[in-house]
Amino acid sequence: MNEQDYLPELRKTVEKEIKIIKEIAELFRNSEKSSPEERKMVNSHIDSLKGLLRRTGDEVSSIVEDMAMLRPLQSSIESIPLEHPNIPPTVKLKKIKAKIVKAPEPSPYSKGFAKQIGITELERKIVKRLKKKEAVKTKRSEKKASRYVSTATKIFGNTAAKLDSRQIFMTMRRDLLQANLEFIPKTYISLIFFTTMIAAIVALFIFVFLLFFSLSVEWPILRDAVEGIGARAMKTFWVLFAIPLATFLIMYIYPSLEKRHRGNKIDQELPFATIHMAAIAGSLVEPSKMFNILISTKEYPYLEKELTKLINEINVYGYDLMTALRNTAFNSPSQRLGEVFNGLATTINSGGSLEEFFDKRAQGLLFDYRLERERYAKTAETFMDIYISLVIAAPMILMLLLIMMKISGLGISLSTSAITLIMILGVAAINAVFLVFLQLKQPSG
Repeated sequence: MNEQDYLPELRKTVEKEIKIIKEIAELFRNSEKSSPEERKMVNSHIDSLKGLLRRTGDEVSSIVEDMAMLRPLQSSIESIPLEHPNIPPTVKLKKIKAKIVKAPEPSPYSKGFAKQIGITELERKIVKRLKKKEAVKTKRSEKKASRYVSTATKIFGNTAAKLDSRQIFMTMRRDLLQANLEFIPKTYISLIFFTTMIAAIVALFIFVFLLFFSLSVEWPILRDAVEGIGARAMKTFWVLFAIPLATFLIMYIYPSLEKRHRGNKIDQELPFATIHMAAIAGSLVEPSKMFNILISTKEYPYLEKELTKLINEINVYGYDLMTALRNTAFNSPSQRLGEVFNGLATTINSGGSLEEFFDKRAQGLLFDYRLERERYAKTAETFMDIYISLVIAAPMILMLLLIMMKISGLGISLSTSAITLIMILGVAAINAVFLVFLQLKQPSG
């Protein structure tokens, strides 16, 4: 074999060695951002590449040794005289012109790359997945207060700021925070006063209307008032107080109702989310990243808001994980979720097993879930019997009683249309009451 045969082989071997070194360096950089399981796999690949690099280096050494036994390569030269007092003028320096061609770097995404550096196709795909960087899309949304809320704040903002710290609104402040309503206490108190004021104006119009007109169960329903204004005012003055007071009470207790509703929804999602967290904890993921994984699944919409509050406690406010867990547990609308967060903080602080903690907690939550479902099924059966008695039997008996009273002339004498209207309204009211009651009795787990 002459020197022309050694040169392409040497260049090919050196290029192979460069590829291996670049791949090892790239794997080292990506291993810092990988999970523990992927890091183990990458380290095994690096070890195999190191062995391949040693073998390739031995090949380069053997080729260079073989080339040293041959004569130098011929090339175009130029004679350059050396002007030095210690060197004879007949000595000339030979300058070799060599053209350096840079070999194209192999792409790890090509199918031939795996064979060139001696790794399997599966390993090449894993390296490709590690190198792939997903573009992070950030969504920025800005919500502005509605005109209704802005008007309420302008009118009653100063009054609400003075009453914000009063004892009467302390419970409402906490309910407002736990219900995740997008209002600060000052704004919501202003909204209560403004809505109550509008209700008082509506009540005044209704009061004036009832002074001149009266309502009847018989047709026509709306009639002119036959009594004097004074007598009508004594009968209908309660409207001026009932409507604003009812509006104020509804607005006041609404945060507590919303808090209870969200707590029930979170309790419904919590058993399955706990099972999910147990599976994630078994893969030795950092606890704070476990909540990000749950949020990214979009399977727990109500629990997602509480987990987002927890992540904000860490990333925005700078609290450590244990403090953030206890703060979120204190402000959570669900008592069960608060117990899970407090237990998780204690387990992390004591160095316990997160997988075992979530397994035990999931078993207890699933047991409560099944128990409440069975209790709800039995309650629904009982109310079904009551509903049949009230909606089917009771209206028929009441209708027969009213018709007999009309025929005999005893007691209240109503027309047929009035009896029909009473029956329709009664059945509709009973249905509405049962729907609300069943909704309130729906199991929370």
